[in-house]
Amino acid sequence: MQWKRDFGLTMRQLMTWALLLLVYLIFLTILGSLFGIGPWSLVAIAAVMAFAQYFFSDRLVLMSTGAQEVSEEEYPELHRIVEKLAAEAGIPKPRVAIMPSPVPNAFATGRSPSHAVVAATDSIMRLLTRDELEAVLAHEIAHVKNRDVMTLTIASFLAMVAAIIMQNAWLFSLGDRREGGAWMVAWVVSIVVWIVATLLIRTLSRYREFAADAGSAYITGKPRALISALNKISGRMDMIPPEKKQEVEGANAFFIIPALSGNSIMELFSTHPTLEKRVAALEALEEEIGYMPR
Repeated sequence: MQWKRDFGLTMRQLMTWALLLLVYLIFLTILGSLFGIGPWSLVAIAAVMAFAQYFFSDRLVLMSTGAQEVSEEEYPELHRIVEKLAAEAGIPKPRVAIMPSPVPNAFATGRSPSHAVVAATDSIMRLLTRDELEAVLAHEIAHVKNRDVMTLTIASFLAMVAAIIMQNAWLFSLGDRREGGAWMVAWVVSIVVWIVATLLIRTLSRYREFAADAGSAYITGKPRALISALNKISGRMDMIPPEKKQEVEGANAFFIIPALSGNSIMELFSTHPTLEKRVAALEALEEEIGYMPR
């Protein structure tokens, strides 16, 4: 396998971590000053949150999506494909999970290559050919090898905390007259934090999709198979009932193709590059490295 390290992705991840740390510290400091929480208590809260995110990120993502780990006896072919691709990429074999959903998709999660999970929906396995499925799973394996999954998980958690405060601060302010003003300030701060965290998530997410597409091409040697898979998945999305797509909206940033698109107020808030741009990048890569359609 001809694997190329993506230094652009590495630098973007480092920048995202640095900015997230800064936002985290500012967020906790403001909340602490508003509600009289001491610095050591803030450190303890931050440490507990960091511990939970780091060690339980894979479980949290699986729980939120309804995906369940499956054994080799249950899905032998899927396990064989993942094992083969992991060996090609030079990483330990990730655990394998299935997500019951009519939305054809796949994702990866976990804090490191040795603690990773690759998940696929049951519908994607019926939709794609073996080569196409291998290309999609190789895309997820590339995410694991690139170590971008943990960064996205941490950033998503911060945005989720800010969103919870945004949605409930006015209720807290009504129930606590003494701290009502503080809760309203917390509401405004949470909006700013949510916007910043969301921009960081989606800027990184768009770039990491290009990097994982390239990784799939290097692992399988079949960029044309990934192009075919992306077109099939995208075409099927229009046939899925909106309520079914909304059920998995929370995992949009992790999916290979977003379940919902076109509802962002601007392109900056999109989780993925457009299908046209991804196909164009894969075709250029195919020409550059000399792969032929198979």
